[in-house]
Amino acid sequence: MVEPGEVALPVDGDSQLALIRVFDDRAGLAPPILPGSVHDAIGAIIRERQERERLAARGISPTRSAILVGPPGVGKTLSARWIASTLGKPLWVLDLTAVMSSLLGKTGNNLRAALDHAKKHAAVLLLDEIDAIAKRRSDESDIGELKRLVTVMLQEVDQWPDSGLLLAATNHPELVDPALWRRFDLVLKFDSPDASAIAVAIQRFLGDDLALFESWIDVLAAGLQGQSLSDVERSINALRRGHALQTAPLEQLIGSALGQRQEALSKAERLNLAIALAKAGQPHMQISQMTGVARDTIRKHAGPSPRKGRGLK
Repeated sequence: MVEPGEVALPVDGDSQLALIRVFDDRAGLAPPILPGSVHDAIGAIIRERQERERLAARGISPTRSAILVGPPGVGKTLSARWIASTLGKPLWVLDLTAVMSSLLGKTGNNLRAALDHAKKHAAVLLLDEIDAIAKRRSDESDIGELKRLVTVMLQEVDQWPDSGLLLAATNHPELVDPALWRRFDLVLKFDSPDASAIAVAIQRFLGDDLALFESWIDVLAAGLQGQSLSDVERSINALRRGHALQTAPLEQLIGSALGQRQEALSKAERLNLAIALAKAGQPHMQISQMTGVARDTIRKHAGPSPRKGRGLK
């Protein structure tokens, strides 16, 4: 049942599955941790929407559409939620599993129904995993109906009103029809976070345990290098749970978390981790055993080993 003041969302006629999912973060949402260039671009989108009348007075339209590109877990969906939240709107996400009807002839109708509904209500709409319905039209593996969906998408992006905001996201830009790229006003490329971004994320994810883990942040940031922010959050939550339940001493929990990441680290990242561990007071012998970095190399970059360390195990 739709509550008073809420908008009834479109559903598939046969399955009755909702075609749109809603994230309502209007009560507040922490800003995403993003590279400076992406952060600035998102800030510009928000300001343009907030100053839409000022732009209109000069015959200028705000950004109507943007496509968010990058690997999983780097903040694409969170950024879309942040934009909507800052603009005082819920984020509507087009559920492609519902749009892709088992009766393929209906898929185009489902897609148009969802998009028309979003335009009518000046929504912030996210087309997640747009590559699922906007593949290259030269892909011979797709049947005619799926290729026609690309044409629908091209038309919709071209005609999207500036009263709303159309966002799309993909983990596989190589699959998206090249013609679609040219229709979007803006392309935002999300890269994997660097060590400084990971350190900021760790501090946020530690929450009330920040003071407890504060001296280990550099070590954790070096050891979790190469992970997506969602993976970092899982690792930090696991640490917090382990400490809360006292499953092992704090140093051992950290050592276990870092040990699981060693194979994924490059030679340079292993060295950075070794240096961070040395600065945290760990014995060089244990650091060498964990990271594979020679003790002489650790001594060269971090100075002599302390006589007594906290002893990761």
